Amino acid sequence: MELEVIGQSVKGRDIHLVKYISDPDNPTILYLTQQHGNEQLTTEGALAFIKSLGTGKMKGVLDGVNILVLPMANPDGAMGDVDFSLEDYIASGDRNLTRYNANEVDLNRDHVAKTQPETQALHYNVLKEYSIDYMIDLHHQGTRSAVDGQLVSGSFLYPTSPNVDADVLEGSKRLGSIVYNAIQPTGWGHLGKYVGGTAETIGRNGIAVEYDISTLLFEMRGMSDHEGEWAVLGQKSNGYLIKQTVVTLEATARAIADGSVETADTTFWDTLPEQYNLPR
Repeated sequence: MELEVIGQSVKGRDIHLVKYISDPDNPTILYLTQQHGNEQLTTEGALAFIKSLGTGKMKGVLDGVNILVLPMANPDGAMGDVDFSLEDYIASGDRNLTRYNANEVDLNRDHVAKTQPETQALHYNVLKEYSIDYMIDLHHQGTRSAVDGQLVSGSFLYPTSPNVDADVLEGSKRLGSIVYNAIQPTGWGHLGKYVGGTAETIGRNGIAVEYDISTLLFEMRGMSDHEGEWAVLGQKSNGYLIKQTVVTLEATARAIADGSVETADTTFWDTLPEQYNLPR
């Protein structure tokens, strides 16, 4: 493992990239978390995944795939846009996480203009520096999303910009197939199709178009902090959602390493129901 600082946030916090590059000729996947500072469990899942890469259950995987993990793209939002140190923040016990960065910009709508230092660090020091084949952008959504009356543990979607190359789109759908078949049979995970826009300012769309990277958005259930109580996650759900993140990352890394992602069946997308929001 190598750890690289790829830039700083608006308020000068380091932005880290975790790298496992065994062979430059191997396919490479980027896992991106916490563009929105109040969506933290995927970061905790990404850190648990990093730990798992040093265990026997992931033995041999790194021989066939290069893995990049950007575990906190918006550190100022993750710290609640505060001015004191991380240590003081933890000691205070306060929770005031923000979706936006310190300039009150939604980083996941900045992938065309690239006005913010966090977005610039991702694009100029990761996406342009490494030959990346796949990316999963991990987020959170509200707690009232459902399919067929049943609450979902998450939802996902491939890039929907009309400008995405057909092969890139197909790779995104195959990546989604790996996630679906890893999560849906577990019993504690229930997935729906995310209803998302086509704008290329959005990460999964803009990055797929600009770099020909097969991208997948994965929205986990609930948030750590939100102005609406309907969106805030209870502590009881934390464990399985972190586990859901780890399973997602492990399954996709394995599938890319052994090549099974290349033959993944994408027909499930044709019948996967779109999620909707239940009354609050």
